[in-house]
Amino acid sequence: MSNTERFADSDADLNRAALEYHAEPVPGKTAIEIKKPATTQRDLSLAYTPGVAEPVRRIAAEPSAAYRYTNKGNLVAVITDGSAVLGLGGVGPLASKPVMEGKAVLFKHFADIDVFDIEVHARHPQEFIETVRRIAPTFGGINLEDIAAPHCFEIEQILVEELDIPVFHDDQHGTAIIIAAGLLNALALQEKRLEDARIVVLGAGAAGIASIRLLMTLGAHRNNIFAIDRQGVIHTGRRDLNPFKFGIAADTDKRTMREALDGADVFIGVSGPDLLPPDMLTTMAPRPIVFALSNPVPEIRPEIAWGVRDDLIMATGRSDYPNQVNNVLGFPFIFRGALDARASRINEDMQIAAVHALRDLAHEPVPQSVLDAYGLEALTHGPEYIIPKPFDPRLRERVAPAVAAAAVASGVAPAKPAN
Repeated sequence: MSNTERFADSDADLNRAALEYHAEPVPGKTAIEIKKPATTQRDLSLAYTPGVAEPVRRIAAEPSAAYRYTNKGNLVAVITDGSAVLGLGGVGPLASKPVMEGKAVLFKHFADIDVFDIEVHARHPQEFIETVRRIAPTFGGINLEDIAAPHCFEIEQILVEELDIPVFHDDQHGTAIIIAAGLLNALALQEKRLEDARIVVLGAGAAGIASIRLLMTLGAHRNNIFAIDRQGVIHTGRRDLNPFKFGIAADTDKRTMREALDGADVFIGVSGPDLLPPDMLTTMAPRPIVFALSNPVPEIRPEIAWGVRDDLIMATGRSDYPNQVNNVLGFPFIFRGALDARASRINEDMQIAAVHALRDLAHEPVPQSVLDAYGLEALTHGPEYIIPKPFDPRLRERVAPAVAAAAVASGVAPAKPAN
């Protein structure tokens, strides 16, 4: 049997298991839990009328009381228009619902955050923005999900400015944070500095642009970062760039990915399968770093990359290779910190705090529970461990407090949230 046939069988088995998982014993992955007693007449009189009137009066007099008397402070909306769902494209809001439910599972499992998944039929960004604006009072935070670029940038920017709760587009910033944390560790291991590194980013959608912005904030030089879209290098001389792409354009005479990769220290792929030819990898600088994050098939498969270069550090988006760049390392704990601090937004300082918390955690001894979860005998910081594992129980206790502290220090959260 060929490798292709084996993968096909594996995919077919996984597909069957996934359908059964989602359908049985009851459809869907989430449900609503009642947190207070509801077994006596008195319970009902407190839960609803007449008792419910008193918290209503308190909230009407002081809106922040909603955090004391309702679930607002631990409730996040995971909301999409279904225009860019995983690698499946614009499948629409209804078809995106399994993904949004899945995101809710991750929020709850890793950070004990409650979620309503909301799928919106919106033909234009303004319709989507207006929908979120109108429902925002229900929530303590908004997680935008699977919204196509460039509309995702406009949607997030307007909502961040208009709402008084955190708004976070995980496909942008979540991906960027995990990439940055892993890359800082990989650069140190390869004895390179972010300030000097030449970086090629294949893919100029939400994740690519956000990653470049964050890396520049952390010290990367704009003219050392070459973003690649379907037309080639994004450079300042192009006349077809929207404002978001122009913001990451390099002043360079390089025009193709091959030219950009010649002598490059870092390749970051957030694009599609098998788009990095092995011969281009050979032209990269000594001790290169390759983050091939297209999922499930990376831009170059690790076994091919390692066969071409034995001096590289490699990361993918897959769990069956070392160094998985997985957003679940970030968003549950970033929101946990933001909610705990009662932050009005998730700003750049909070994102950078998450980067450093993740980077630092990978240097510490790995708990036995993590080794058991992954069937490993040992795991230490090095070329095959540059980023923590998703099941590391320390993520919540390290990332969330760092984010909360940054929220307070940067002035987007009170020093002491009121009860």
